[in-house]
Amino acid sequence: MSLSIKPLADRVIIAPAAAEEKTKSGIIIPDTAKEKPQRGEVVAVGEGKVADNGTTIKPQVQAGDQVLYGKYAGTEITVDGQDYLIMKESDIFAVL
Repeated sequence: MSLSIKPLADRVIIAPAAAEEKTKSGIIIPDTAKEKPQRGEVVAVGEGKVADNGTTIKPQVQAGDQVLYGKYAGTEITVDGQDYLIMKESDIFAVL
């Protein structure tokens, strides 16, 4: 995926996974009851955080990683009609 924006410092851009359309038993979930997904794919990564001594700390995630993040983490943005989240790397809980 090629984006027209690049995150700065320790920020990452994530394409959130689609919300569940139906339950395991087959009940269709209406739009008003759908929960925000808490997983997604890293699309772009910044250069890393600059430490107090001036060195750059490389990010632990890379583009293509499937990650879990907090329910209300990040800021929603839309680029070329696609929805993304931009957040600090510290808001990511785990790499799947």
